[in-house]
Amino acid sequence: MRMEDTICALSTPQGMGAIAMIRVSGPETFSLLEDIFQPFSKRHAIGSALAYQNLFGKLINGGHTVDEVMLSVYRGPNSYTGDDVAEIACHGSVYIQEQIIRLLLAKGIRLADPGEYTLRAFINGKMDLSQAEAVADLIASENKASHQVALQHMRGGFSEEIKGLREELIKFAALVELELDFSEEDVEFADRQQLNDLVNRIKTVLLRLIESYDTGNVIKNGVSVVIVGAPNVGKSTLLNALLNEDRAIVSAVAGTTRDSIEDTIQLNGISFRFIDTAGIRETEDEVESIGIARTFQKIEQSELVLYLIDGSRGEFKSHQALIQAELQTLKEKCVDKKLLLVINKEDIADKELIAESLGQEDYLFIAAKEKQGLEALVKTLTELFNWQELAASQTIVTNARHLQALQQSLDDIYRVIDGLQQDLSGDLLAFEIREALQHLGSIIGEVDVDKDILGAIFSKFCIGK
Repeated sequence: MRMEDTICALSTPQGMGAIAMIRVSGPETFSLLEDIFQPFSKRHAIGSALAYQNLFGKLINGGHTVDEVMLSVYRGPNSYTGDDVAEIACHGSVYIQEQIIRLLLAKGIRLADPGEYTLRAFINGKMDLSQAEAVADLIASENKASHQVALQHMRGGFSEEIKGLREELIKFAALVELELDFSEEDVEFADRQQLNDLVNRIKTVLLRLIESYDTGNVIKNGVSVVIVGAPNVGKSTLLNALLNEDRAIVSAVAGTTRDSIEDTIQLNGISFRFIDTAGIRETEDEVESIGIARTFQKIEQSELVLYLIDGSRGEFKSHQALIQAELQTLKEKCVDKKLLLVINKEDIADKELIAESLGQEDYLFIAAKEKQGLEALVKTLTELFNWQELAASQTIVTNARHLQALQQSLDDIYRVIDGLQQDLSGDLLAFEIREALQHLGSIIGEVDVDKDILGAIFSKFCIGK
């Protein structure tokens, strides 16, 4: 990337629409656009435009009008990238968009790389690295909770927490380094007890941030819900009812689902990835056996297991022992995840027998085929995973790169704590503190960040952002 270049890109996907937006940014933005923009009024000339102003005029190419446009002026450094920026709102014709892009390229303006606008904003100090990454997360957010987390990061909530930790560590690092300069005088500037209190407090914060990643990952990618149960209890019917479409094959023949079927749906602002699996039962069918094995793999990877039981009178009565055995197996496999017990076919269920058999177990009744009880099921699901207030008020880590840097920082902090307990010399403590500062700084870009890392981060952005 060449920072001295002026770049352009469609800020909206190319295609037919009422309005399209083309963004231009760089040191020569306004001088190059003056040659092709003809204002309808002298008040709308680029040269006399204010720091923020909308100009109305037309783009011309060799005396021919390409389009009548609204040109928005943002003079650097008070712009998204920190450079001079112009946004051209043109008519949404694909032909017009292509003609304007060609005109800009002919003036020496080059097409932006993916994420280059945000990369320039980072390099120009308009945002730190974690905020820049949050821009991509905001664009990719598919539910209310992930949107709130991305906004909180983009506004600097996560950055401020990291900066606060670094500032405290830097102060002590400076005192420890000062001791090294006066080592012959045997002077202690950094109070070891205060340093011990500090690193233990930082350890607590780092552990909280690291532990938040599991929640953050689910918020970002959706709650994985595995629907399990004996063959033909209505798992595929339930999946179809929740999705409101015939996504899974429904048949009276047991064992129809030979592999897992996945789909995602938004429920009250939360993404759920429902997985319809093969029935869990003993079988001699080799293909079905593979499907059942995959069911248990999906259970291991899930956040919630929805155990569906056929509650119809004859079926429940004849399978009570099997249901109890399956329920016990699932409880053993769901020690670290949520298990939801759902009784299907409520309309023909023997509720007294079910209550007697299941005792103190919590369960819900539904009739998947008739789409009865689904509202209560959805309410229960969203209550189990309601992060709306948490996402808005607390720092939640959603980025794997951040997680790795936090874990490395925590390792450094543990070594500082061990060093203090062993009464190690100041130079050894200073080394570990510097390592912790390096890893924390890499999150927000306050240390030299490898160009390959920057390339990997911003290559995931869409063009125009």
